[in-house]
Amino acid sequence: MESPAPAVDQQRILERLIRADLFEQVLQARYLGAKRFSLEGVTSLIPLLDSLLEVAGETGARESVIAMSHRGRLNVMVHTACKPAHQVVSGFEDVDPRSVLGAGDVKYHVGATGVYETASGKEIGVHLVSNPSHLEAVDPVAMGRARAKQTRLGGQDAKTAVVPIVMHGDAAFAGQGIWAETLNLADLKAYSVGGTIHIIVNNLIGFTTRPVQTQSSRYASDIAKRQSVPVFHVNAEDPNAVVRVGRIAAEYRATF
Repeated sequence: MESPAPAVDQQRILERLIRADLFEQVLQARYLGAKRFSLEGVTSLIPLLDSLLEVAGETGARESVIAMSHRGRLNVMVHTACKPAHQVVSGFEDVDPRSVLGAGDVKYHVGATGVYETASGKEIGVHLVSNPSHLEAVDPVAMGRARAKQTRLGGQDAKTAVVPIVMHGDAAFAGQGIWAETLNLADLKAYSVGGTIHIIVNNLIGFTTRPVQTQSSRYASDIAKRQSVPVFHVNAEDPNAVVRVGRIAAEYRATF
């Protein structure tokens, strides 16, 4: 932690930030007024996921099971799950109200499967799990899918081969009980997946609710302190630090 920060590929980070931002700008300009759960403000999530998957590839991962709520989901589909952009954007083109039952956000519920290629050329299968509007309901589903894949692989390296990554909003992490129940299964032999990397995309507002009205603790992540879970706080406006912390978190998971 206290050693000099390793160099990061700033050109790649910049390219990923620009691509992610342009994707949101196109949606905003082309589909004005459509219900949208944008990644704007937390665009560093894309380089962070890159960093996690790069280390996962280096340490022997073959697959990653990813779960998240709506915020930034389409961006993650395109840039991390590598789903063709035209397939994602087509969800905005359907004008039949019956297809979305009046909700307008069903495109944010669907999953995606693709192959992510790391900088060194290694391929990682990415599975973005489908998620309903009950945001954290996907957590035990993602854990179960990861565990099933590990069981199917078998052997000593199964837990290294399949890496679960779960993203939360701060209000959902602090306030939705299903997540605390899932966290409680972490070290139980029948349920353990060898550690999950969690990203709290902390925009300090839960729909219309401020943190002071959401949780009794100082940080949304404090619920993780009941177990020996290392928590890293990093500012999304410092992409270099975001990428470095992603690498530390992925290496910690791979090692312990």
